[in-house]
Amino acid sequence: MAAPQIPNLNTLRRAPGNPSGRARGGPSSNNDAEDEVAKDKTVQQTDQDASVSRLSAVQLGYLDDPFAELFVAGQGQRRFPIINRGTYVRTTAIDNLVHRFLSASPSQKQIVSLGAGSDTRFFRLRSHMPSFPPFLYHELDFPSNTAQKIATITRSSVLRDLIPGEITTSEDLTSVSSPTYNIHPLDLRTLDPTSTTSPPALQHIDPLLPTVLISECCLIYLLPSLADAAATYFTRILFPASTPLGLILYEPINPNTPFGRVMVSNLAARGIMLQTLKKYGSLDAQKERLRVYGFDGGREARTVDDLWEEGVDEGDKERVAGLEMVDEVEEWRLLAGHYCVAWAWRDGHGDEKDPEVWEGWKDAGK
Repeated sequence: MAAPQIPNLNTLRRAPGNPSGRARGGPSSNNDAEDEVAKDKTVQQTDQDASVSRLSAVQLGYLDDPFAELFVAGQGQRRFPIINRGTYVRTTAIDNLVHRFLSASPSQKQIVSLGAGSDTRFFRLRSHMPSFPPFLYHELDFPSNTAQKIATITRSSVLRDLIPGEITTSEDLTSVSSPTYNIHPLDLRTLDPTSTTSPPALQHIDPLLPTVLISECCLIYLLPSLADAAATYFTRILFPASTPLGLILYEPINPNTPFGRVMVSNLAARGIMLQTLKKYGSLDAQKERLRVYGFDGGREARTVDDLWEEGVDEGDKERVAGLEMVDEVEEWRLLAGHYCVAWAWRDGHGDEKDPEVWEGWKDAGK
């Protein structure tokens, strides 16, 4: 199940309840198929939560993203200061890893974003060209989410002009192909090797290019077995061992603390189940997970609190602190300690291996 970005941190401020009148157990119908469709729709809708949070951070000066407003219906909504700070740290940390990867050498590279939703990273990267060497960018998500994104791109000349080359859109308006940017309608559950159906072809993904996979709270919505199957499809099947490959994860952790239990309960009340949280609920578990996926070059995992304290330079800290007063410092640290960014890489061992491609990741976040 390809899912969008993490449910925005503002959900943790809501008291447990069920505004829709339906529990995660399913709609009033007993039809299992209808139940699964309803659950998928709940996950898909979290993408708008993430878009609103991103726009809030942009409008208040935390982030520079001129494209964020294009993906939000209406005027958006101002989030709490600790939510805005969390959005800033999460976005900045992942951007830093991506920028270091792309800038490490002049060779062409590739990014594959799982459950990309309305994420604007491709457009932000393209707007800074030629700061980076040429790259290919792929986004995977549910067809309903890819259709919404393609509709937004179609309406915006600003977005279309940032996609070089000829753009081809599928007849059902759920996929886009171009020499640099591709949108794939894909349910990640179809990558299960035990499935009776063959996974759809991912056109234009180059299995030999140095590649980074990004999962911003996407895999966490899958059953652990399916999340692992989807990840290993990329690390062991699509990309051969000779290809330099990295993975960036952004996920909640620590479900067994008092705060963690409230977090899980509040999200469950909205019908959002964090399926892999129990299995990968600590920094150590995340790093072990990455080892099992085959990333033997290096593995790191840091909480959002760690990344704020040690990964943001003092000048940016001062700037961000001046945007809004964060009165609840302890609440911020508690919240930020329950989310993490984990990243790992493997060097590959092909004849054309790029020895510099992961150099910038070795001290990232410090």
